[in-house]
Amino acid sequence: MKVRVTDCWGIYYGWIIVAVALISMAFWFGIRSSFSVFYVALLEDFPWSRGATAGVQSMAFITYTICAPLVGGLIDRLGPRRIIGPGILLLVLGLILCCSVRTLLQFYLFYGVIVSAGVTCISIVPYSAILAHWFAKKRGLASGIAVSGMGVGTFFLVPLSQYFIELWGWRITFVGLGGLVLIILFPLVVIFLRHRPQELGLMPDGLRGDEDLNYSFSGSMEPERPEMDWTFKKALEAKSFWALLGLILFAMIGVFIVLVHHVKFLVDTGIDKMTVAMVFGLIGIISSGFRVLWGWLSDRIGRELAYTMGMLCICIGVCSLLLIEPVGARVLVYPFFVFFGIGWGVTAPMFIVAAADLFKGRIFGLIYGIMEGGVGIGAAFGAWVAGYIFDRAHSYQWAFTLALAVFVLSGLLMWVAAPGKANQKNA
Repeated sequence: MKVRVTDCWGIYYGWIIVAVALISMAFWFGIRSSFSVFYVALLEDFPWSRGATAGVQSMAFITYTICAPLVGGLIDRLGPRRIIGPGILLLVLGLILCCSVRTLLQFYLFYGVIVSAGVTCISIVPYSAILAHWFAKKRGLASGIAVSGMGVGTFFLVPLSQYFIELWGWRITFVGLGGLVLIILFPLVVIFLRHRPQELGLMPDGLRGDEDLNYSFSGSMEPERPEMDWTFKKALEAKSFWALLGLILFAMIGVFIVLVHHVKFLVDTGIDKMTVAMVFGLIGIISSGFRVLWGWLSDRIGRELAYTMGMLCICIGVCSLLLIEPVGARVLVYPFFVFFGIGWGVTAPMFIVAAADLFKGRIFGLIYGIMEGGVGIGAAFGAWVAGYIFDRAHSYQWAFTLALAVFVLSGLLMWVAAPGKANQKNA
């Protein structure tokens, strides 16, 4: 029987790191997803077009794209607390400034640049690099639990934002979100966050130093491949690097076509705003549970098969959304939020663990930061292009069809990246 190294609370400290990551990612994605309800409120208050207003979210993702590799590289060099703590303060500043928005240019600056730069520091980028050090055998499970915070944040912060907007208006709601981040997240990061288990005299997965720490991702007791000394040049020359970047890019185009615009789409069909906000929240909570499940399942059946199953589910969800308008059946909202939530849940944990399987090493933070740059580009394009298509066609049907196509492409590219084959080859 394996002997576990525990801390004073009787559990491996890596799970404390997972808990901090979960809460941090809840704020990261909850704030990001809440844009959709602010989007509706701002369109009602200002004479801005949908495309131009959605472009603020696109600007936020461009900023994220630029900042993600920088944050990842700085985490490798300076450690997480020196980056995440100041990032939280920047995020709070940006949210408070958003309450003073009077022009579209101000919104682009305050939300699209300042909020986005700060939110990058509490996102998946720093925690992907941290968790890769704390877990080996249980990397999929740990990553799945951590990124389940994305759905938890969506479930709580999207309806909460809508409720506060109806109660106090969108300006005070921005300030309230900033206050929550400062009061809850900042102390947790300062007190509990650590970069590597060795800082506390521990080892990955809580095993003793004389125990074998190398396991295959399938959960078997066979040795995992030796860690390759990746350099940036080697990564750029690897086919798997570009395949992984491509699958992330395509997946995020589809996800953010739907996430940014489904609220307005459903409101336009006559569904109450608070009901739509609750639907968004349910998507988030469903995705949370399945992020854990997909992470756990991928440790057993492989990343490729788990990801393909997830993409199939998300396509079913988008098909349901596509049929609501032409069929006139609002009941299709139910399969939409169930299957979209299930499929969306596969994305973040598979991005993290596939990247770690392929590229874990001394510059993994930088490499994964570049991968998250793909998230930013895909999300920026998806948020913008759906608004652009609507402004031209006065319908979201072609936008949702585009989402279906890119989800299929993303699923195929996971097999090209082949993290499972890489493990078997190097075992």
